[in-house]
Order: sequence, then C-alpha cells, then structure tokens
Amino acid sequence: MRDINLKDAINAVSDVVQNRPRPLRDFDQIYMKTGDMVLQSELVARWAKGKRLAFIGDGDAISVCVALLQARDIFDEGPDEITVFDFDERICSAIERFADYAGITRLTARLYNCAEALPSDVIGKFDCFYTNPPWGASNGGESVKAFMQRGLEVTGYAGEGLVVIADDHDRDWPQFVLAEAQKFALASDQYVQKMHSKMHLYHLDDAPELRSCNLFIRALPGDRATPISNPLEQDRLANFYGRGQPLTIRYVREKKRVDYGKAHDEEYSIESMEG
Repeated sequence: MRDINLKDAINAVSDVVQNRPRPLRDFDQIYMKTGDMVLQSELVARWAKGKRLAFIGDGDAISVCVALLQARDIFDEGPDEITVFDFDERICSAIERFADYAGITRLTARLYNCAEALPSDVIGKFDCFYTNPPWGASNGGESVKAFMQRGLEVTGYAGEGLVVIADDHDRDWPQFVLAEAQKFALASDQYVQKMHSKMHLYHLDDAPELRSCNLFIRALPGDRATPISNPLEQDRLANFYGRGQPLTIRYVREKKRVDYGKAHDEEYSIESMEG
C-alpha cells in the first residue's frame, strides 16, 4: 500500500464517527479513539487485502472506515467483501445507511447475536474475521472466546483472525484473559502469528489509560469439515458484560427517526433573546 494522505484519512474517519450511534456502556460498547482508528483501519486494509472479511461485532465502525477509505482511494487496497454481524440494530442500520450514502457496495451488515448459532449460509464463507469483543474482565475471558468462536466458524476454522483485547502489564485480569484467548486459539487448531502490544486507546472514563492489543491468529494447515454452529451454553453467558451483567437480551432495537445525523430535539432547548 502506498503512503496515505493523513489529513484525508482523518477527515474520512471523522465522517464515520459522526455517523456512528452513541455507545451503550451496559453492553461494553466503548469506542476507540479517532487517531487509533485511522491506524487500525490501515492495518486491517493491508491484512485483509483481496479477502472476504467478517466483523463479529463492530461498535468502533472499523469496517466502515476500511470500506470508506478504500472507496475514496485513500487506501489503494483492502478487502473484497466486508460483512458486519452485530446484535445492535442501530449499528447495522448506520452501516447500511452510510454504505448507501457513500456508494459502498462491498460493505453489508446483518443483525446477529453471538449467543445464537450462526446462520448456516455464512459458516465457512469468509477468509478472515475481526473482532473487538467484550474484554472479559469478570468472566475469565469467556466473552472473548465466544466472539472468537463465531469468527472461527465463519471462516470454517481454516482462515485468519484479528482479535482486539485489553493489554495492560500492570493489571492481572488482562494478562489472564490474553492467555485464555491464546489457549482457546490453540485448542481450536489455530496458532498465534503475532501480537501488536498496547496499540489502542479508548473513550473510557474510569480507565483512560487502558489499552488494547492486536492478536493475529491463523489456522494450522490441514483439511477441515464444515463446522456445526450451536447456541452458547447458558453458563457461558454469565457476567458477559461485567460482574452481574449476563447476556440476556437478543437485540438492541433501533427507534426509527427521519433526522439521522442531526441533534435530536430531546437533547436541547431554545432560549429566545427577547426578555
């Protein structure tokens, strides 16, 4: 990939951020900071060049950034196809509206909850997957493994994955979760290709210094049968979004409006200059 025009890239990502729905902290929607989004998007575009890429959840909207920067010729390479699977209808709808507005044909979204079995028509249909899941501080990384499992299923356990998870050398839980993620990869006939440590910062009020890493995994050589996807066992749903916050909802539904992209009238009031 050629050197990118940083100003154009930042402006394009700002368009994506403007379109992105506000995060729901109750469901661990904590968004990556804009500068890191630019760098992450370039990395993903290079990594998934010419491939079919699935996002297992995408609150950050990295999928949209990658597709838009490629469509605007800021990136000269990237995935051939991007599909986002997310349980938040606001995110799926925002992706589809933006793709339609920007004329991006390679980007689509599907409403899907990782607690449920994958639709059979997508199992093994992708070359690689990307996920930035709930980081698993309260469940020993079980939420990370759940999102990884769905990513492995969409690639038929025969592709590559990029997992974004907490990386902090001064806290114990991120180290244990990172180890669990790597053990899960090995148990699934994958190996860790490389890791980019402490790469990203987030809009996280209670831990603004907490970073995440990029963990790259790849399938071991060998033929594999098409996997069967099953719902997650009930015990894997406990503390999914934090202590005492199990995964109990199927979808976040969007309340339809006609004024997307504008401040909602419930957010402000007008005070006249007249006395």
